[in-house]
Amino acid sequence: MEGNCAGDPDVGGVPVNRATAIGAMAVLLWGALALFTTWTGKVPPFQLVAMSFTVAFALALAKWIVRGEDIRTHMRHGLPVWLFGVAGLFGFHFFYFLALRNAPAVEANLINYLWPVLIVVFSALLPGERLRWWHMAGALAGLAGCILLVTDGGRIGFRPEFTLGYLAAMASALTWSGYSVLSRRFSNVPTDTVGLFCGAVAILGCLAHLGFEETIWPADTGEWLAVLGLGLGPVGAAFFVWDVGMKHGDIRALGVFAYFAPLISTLLLIAFGQAAASGVVLAACGLIVGGAVLASLDMFVRNRKIAS
Repeated sequence: MEGNCAGDPDVGGVPVNRATAIGAMAVLLWGALALFTTWTGKVPPFQLVAMSFTVAFALALAKWIVRGEDIRTHMRHGLPVWLFGVAGLFGFHFFYFLALRNAPAVEANLINYLWPVLIVVFSALLPGERLRWWHMAGALAGLAGCILLVTDGGRIGFRPEFTLGYLAAMASALTWSGYSVLSRRFSNVPTDTVGLFCGAVAILGCLAHLGFEETIWPADTGEWLAVLGLGLGPVGAAFFVWDVGMKHGDIRALGVFAYFAPLISTLLLIAFGQAAASGVVLAACGLIVGGAVLASLDMFVRNRKIAS
């Protein structure tokens, strides 16, 4: 660990606030995930993973070709790096889709969205990091806002017959939070390596699709463009900028910022006529924004110290 993220203006040579801002771009991109997914028609989940991650890999490959880089330089990492990256990206999607297959979407999404809180909690296990009361308060406020959004202010009904789905959703939350926080341990691995992880996930997604699903191709140009949009944004660039944020930014702040993803998703669906505005959305907005400000007190203090 190069230093205390909460106290140092630089971690690994990258300014903390700048890296945090870059990582927050992933949350903005993930906010468009639901909208783009609705535009892909009836393409099955694992097929969509394979197609969108192929686009993400092609995005990285194009960069390397344009810049005249040798792809082999990005492959020279030990087995632990490959297992960590591929298991994190593919494991999260595998468990999440398994959860949706075996539990109602509302409960599965709620359990899955424990990952931002878990990021905040797990960050305390990193050397030099300290968990303050305002970090947890901000994370819990964001979770409360997420609960309002996902349930539309209604009741949550967990039933024992969906235990497998609930466990899979918990596994997806643990996988993604673990991957995100442990990225700090691999801060010496260039972010470009994520492009190769995406290529491996595309292959695994294809195998999972062939094993569990029937192939359904996009029906028209609009659906193909939606798949392309997923690969370029929420399933492409998002993972690269998140990697920068997790390795060099304020992990706790980014964990709470992640609750903006379901909020942005809901607002986009409302804007495109696929959901209705309500007081619940307004209340959720207040909780998520307030929680993000509270959890980001360290950044405001750091800015004041730098200015003085």
